[in-house]
Amino acid sequence: MDDAAEREFREYVAARQGAHYRTAYLLTGHHEDAQDLVQAALTRLAAHWPRVQRSGSPDAYVRRILYHQRVSWWRLLRNRREHAAAELPDQPSMVDPAADSAVRVTLGAALRQLTPKQRAVIVLRYYEDRPEAEIAEILGCSVGTVRSQVHRTLARLRVLCPELALTLETA
Repeated sequence: MDDAAEREFREYVAARQGAHYRTAYLLTGHHEDAQDLVQAALTRLAAHWPRVQRSGSPDAYVRRILYHQRVSWWRLLRNRREHAAAELPDQPSMVDPAADSAVRVTLGAALRQLTPKQRAVIVLRYYEDRPEAEIAEILGCSVGTVRSQVHRTLARLRVLCPELALTLETA
């Protein structure tokens, strides 16, 4: 990568890293896993930066990497229930500053109980407001699979969080 491309890459990362981290956090539910996911995605982006930059859609490229990488990790670690932590478990965990409302806390707990694929479908559909066809393309499945996953996941969220049922009814 030449100096100009490297400078543009650094500017892109500085401007968009926060948005990509928020998406990764929604996919993983853990700060450390989200940081690892963003780092992996940006590493892949750096390897292909000149081509991706010419295409004019680096955000789409990074999001696609995030979703595919998360599904790959999920497949590899499907039975693993451990999560990396910045501090030892004996110490109290840090409170998420964004979780300042009861709804966010409740919804966050419910999202952590979903499978990675269910979480990916919900993040793509409702957080990023993607159409079903695009979600199917990103996840490599049919539109019918996306629809059934969204339906089943919303039903599961209604069971996990009955207090959010009214919020989910509008979804």
